[in-house]
Amino acid sequence: MADDDSPGWLDRGLFPFKSRFRDIAGNRVHYIDEGDGPVLLMLHGNPTWSFLYRHLVRLLAPDFRCIAVDYPGFGLSQAAPDYGFTPREHSAVVEGLVDALGLDQLTIMVQDWGGPIGLGLAGRRPELTRALLIGNSFAWPATGGMIAFSRLFGSRLGRWSITRQNLMARWLIPAGTNRTLSRPELAAYYGPFPSPASRLPIWTFARQIRLSRAYLAEVEAGLRRIADRPALIAWGEADGAFRAADRERFERLFPAHRTVVLAGAKHFIQENAPDTIAAAIRDWFPVAAPSH
Repeated sequence: MADDDSPGWLDRGLFPFKSRFRDIAGNRVHYIDEGDGPVLLMLHGNPTWSFLYRHLVRLLAPDFRCIAVDYPGFGLSQAAPDYGFTPREHSAVVEGLVDALGLDQLTIMVQDWGGPIGLGLAGRRPELTRALLIGNSFAWPATGGMIAFSRLFGSRLGRWSITRQNLMARWLIPAGTNRTLSRPELAAYYGPFPSPASRLPIWTFARQIRLSRAYLAEVEAGLRRIADRPALIAWGEADGAFRAADRERFERLFPAHRTVVLAGAKHFIQENAPDTIAAAIRDWFPVAAPSH
């Protein structure tokens, strides 16, 4: 089913892709599906949505089938009444969409919470996974500074500041972007979260850094099932959340990797270095032979 109706806060000149929707476990899941060729499944983090991938989709759709998904509660997706907005649920919804679309030979691109969500899927369904594109992210139980971040923003005070002031989106998105975003771009990032209730999924992600320890341990255990897959690691060197030690951990986990360090790039690498990332994908992709 396709639906081109757009909310008033979304400038379709910036996001000129057909909106598609599927019902997955009672959720109305929005995604875009552009281009033809090998499938690139693009997964966002917190507090973003498929809009984050607009530059990469434009650059890569001539040669790849680019599918970018919004988790329930994010972007243009709508959650079922009993949905909990946990990474485990998000990963299951993405898996359901993959099955509904009949996708295989996936190259999965992840960043931020997209890591546990997409790599969780890859570990559960290695037969569907061709290769990996890993941005600044993680795929294991959190420690150290991430736990402190979760304690702060997952607290009652964090809930108030996120749901009442939209602090997470209004702080993290500009802070993680190298250039000053335009007013229409900021409207597209803030638009999905107009009310306190709509911002609960953002707060839930902050809490789940600590509370999803069991799921994150499952994700980490599943990595051994995909450890032989080719991986392109595109890493923003100026990210304040995920550092060189996290990149090096991914490099050890995926021996068949190629790393591209994005000089000066902050957290939202898709905004900060799309041309470099797209060129790296084109240069690397022929080595990503189909899995067996």
